[in-house]
Amino acid sequence: MSTAAVGTPPVTLDTLNPKVLKCEYAVRGEIVTHAQNLQQELQKNPDSLPFDEILYCNIGNPQSLGQQPVTYFREVLSLCDHPALLDKSETHALYSSDAIERAWQILEKIPGRATGAYSHSQGIKGLRDEIAAGIAARDGFHASGDNIFLTDGASPAVHMMMQLLIRSEKDGILCPIPQYPLYSASIALHGGSLVPYFLDEETGWGLEVDELKKQLEEARSKGITVRALVVINPGNPTGQVLAEENQKKIVEFCKNEGLVLLADEVYQENIYVEDKQFHSFKKIARTLGYTDDDLPLVSFQSVSKGYYGECGKRGGYMEVTGFSPEVREQIYKVASVNLCSNVSGQILASLVMNPPKAGDESFESYMEERDGILSSLARRAKALEEAFNSLEGITCNKAEGAMYLFPRLHLTQKAIGAAQAAGTAPDAYYAKRLLEATGIVVVPGSGFGQVPGTWHIRCTILPQEDKIPAIISRFKEFHEKFMDEFRD
Repeated sequence: MSTAAVGTPPVTLDTLNPKVLKCEYAVRGEIVTHAQNLQQELQKNPDSLPFDEILYCNIGNPQSLGQQPVTYFREVLSLCDHPALLDKSETHALYSSDAIERAWQILEKIPGRATGAYSHSQGIKGLRDEIAAGIAARDGFHASGDNIFLTDGASPAVHMMMQLLIRSEKDGILCPIPQYPLYSASIALHGGSLVPYFLDEETGWGLEVDELKKQLEEARSKGITVRALVVINPGNPTGQVLAEENQKKIVEFCKNEGLVLLADEVYQENIYVEDKQFHSFKKIARTLGYTDDDLPLVSFQSVSKGYYGECGKRGGYMEVTGFSPEVREQIYKVASVNLCSNVSGQILASLVMNPPKAGDESFESYMEERDGILSSLARRAKALEEAFNSLEGITCNKAEGAMYLFPRLHLTQKAIGAAQAAGTAPDAYYAKRLLEATGIVVVPGSGFGQVPGTWHIRCTILPQEDKIPAIISRFKEFHEKFMDEFRD
């Protein structure tokens, strides 16, 4: 036996893959772990803390905060999962007729009607065709089921693209700052370099093509080959919705610079302002006359967001266009290593992109549920935004879309000093103090990236509407005390 091995555990932090150590994911980070410990404390001893529940405003997880699933989607899903129900007469009393019909249609597309079997590695062909039809209806341009890769939520699709594009730390991916930390984490895990471009907080988190060019040139001057541009629209954590003209410039930029456009469009249903609407990057590219041959474009969609919020079902897809057949084969090979995504998630993705239509039995109740959820989210966003802006030392841009606000904390030198003394970033210090005083869990802006010297928190708009006033008053009370404590 080697003497070197005596007393040393086979696995230590020093012997782990350094890429894993470098990877961070703030949405489930330190603050959240602390919150979970406090929650256990509350369960053991309900009176031990100055609040009676933990409010998780850290993650876009709507159903965990009381949002109800859409009835029609769950009806179809349950019938597909237990097809024996379709042969029972009482099912017609319990389920809407169009949900029953849709379940039959879906089961016909699944070989052997077996939802418990592996599917094709890209997902069930008939479901991919339904998604493509939904994309074509949305955009007014043809879409093909052959270009759809169904995944367990959008995240594995992002990882897959990073795995394919990043060869070494000399390969870079342009990412917005602030960004959703999946991007920094997956770039770190796959050993690439994140090339940051800064969104302009002063112009409502505007994305300037000049800023893209500047960062691209700077990266190239350091010997980095920039492979792709990530755009999150609507924005996470920043909630802005891109204007069509801006999107056209972004597409032209990618075309001229030879970049793959990675379009994170998972919040496409979450638009809260009258004067903005969602346009997919594929629609913009086709409107400009670019075909599949001109621009490599990958669009990501998920069943976790929108009005459906089916995070735990892990459904999503990427639509992959503009790659050669040889490259497509390699994408398929990587997908096939995971065998397939879960079939319930695949079914949900097809339902989300093809919901009930006018004239269907479920249409009116479906629209009522959908619009009820979206209009409530818009009201919650407005209430929280107004509350943040009413407080000393906080400024907050409007949430035009998505599920978050990203208010800026204008902290005093004294507060920044206290954070440094505690060995933590000022916004993380604020978030920890907020949690310990109120039970409200937010994510420090440092987990998303921000302009150096600015501090933010990301707060979801997802607590149920009747809880928002209490959250606002708890937050306000904490913030006023915090500001008084740290006056310069």
